[in-house]
Amino acid sequence: MRPTVIIGTGLAGYTLAKELRRLQWQGPLVLVTEDEGQFYSKPMLSGALAKKKDVAALTMASAEKMAADLDAQILTQSQVTAIDTQEKQLTINGQKQPYDKLVLAIGSFPIRLPLTGSGAEEVVSVNNLTDYGHFLNRLEKAHHVAIIGPGLIGSEFANDLLLSGRQVTMIGPDKWPINTLIPEEIGRAVQKTLAEKGATWHLETFNGPIEKETKGYSTVLKSGVKVEADLILSAVGVRPTVELAKKAGVEVNRGIVTDSFLKTSVDSLYALGDCAEVAGRNLPFIAPLMIQAKALAKTLAGTETEVVYPAMPVVIKTTLYPVVTQPPPMGAQGAWRIDATDKGIIGRFYNKEDKLIGFALGGEATDQKAALTKELE
Repeated sequence: MRPTVIIGTGLAGYTLAKELRRLQWQGPLVLVTEDEGQFYSKPMLSGALAKKKDVAALTMASAEKMAADLDAQILTQSQVTAIDTQEKQLTINGQKQPYDKLVLAIGSFPIRLPLTGSGAEEVVSVNNLTDYGHFLNRLEKAHHVAIIGPGLIGSEFANDLLLSGRQVTMIGPDKWPINTLIPEEIGRAVQKTLAEKGATWHLETFNGPIEKETKGYSTVLKSGVKVEADLILSAVGVRPTVELAKKAGVEVNRGIVTDSFLKTSVDSLYALGDCAEVAGRNLPFIAPLMIQAKALAKTLAGTETEVVYPAMPVVIKTTLYPVVTQPPPMGAQGAWRIDATDKGIIGRFYNKEDKLIGFALGGEATDQKAALTKELE
């Protein structure tokens, strides 16, 4: 009997496998990963430093433990180089692996800026547990960290670094922090609070070449300011991993294109998580991933189940200035209406029909999440 194969042992792949077994599905199951296959939660990486969590502390279970718990074969240090959709088999480390159903849970990869200069190759980014271990090693002698990218991940890392007692400089072209997800008033409040804790902000400008210095690195910004730091972290965002699917003839756009049942353009091949563009939407957050995994497990177990999203507010881990946001749909026409209170800031996004289709909360106003979510629905 051919197995169901899941490529990827991140939160998406392992959650799907867990859901399948929770449904008492007894079929053979194979998971494939290029790394060591530890089970951990990737979103915890940007908040682990202040909690003094190293790689071991973030690891919830080894691949061996997961294999036993899931009654599955887990192929670690294994690279899938080809998918033969006609014969329904993979090429893994040069060997053939047949499948009945195939699921791509291959995540995303950090956007790499076209950096130049003698220190360009030493700029770090953190996208997985191995990256985080490398980051920790580099941090041992680093007191001042410059972060390129003041978006969600960059701001979360800045918050974490400040709490760990380090100095932080933020660099990026954005007008305010996290500007794709929150209105300016809340972004400015994040900026102000992190500045009060020691962050220096250089917004609406780009970095220049990254140069190695006797101690650390430097870059001259387009604004003319020279920034010096012990370590430079690139956090300009991620892109869905699509090349393997594209090579196999699967339709891709921003992500791997699926319908609302997570089916791709190829029979017996599915995608979920950060790599998937589900019914036109790529949502690289935990809540949609969990909903996708539950639905796909039911489908693979024999009951076709559509992905249906409720409102899914995102909690941003800028704990120095808490933020919760339910961004309006991409491209939505409308405007933010802002109410500043003694407890914080409430932003509501109304469309042209004056219907509430998004919100953002800052400071103590985050306690309004449930009420605003209900109002939104």
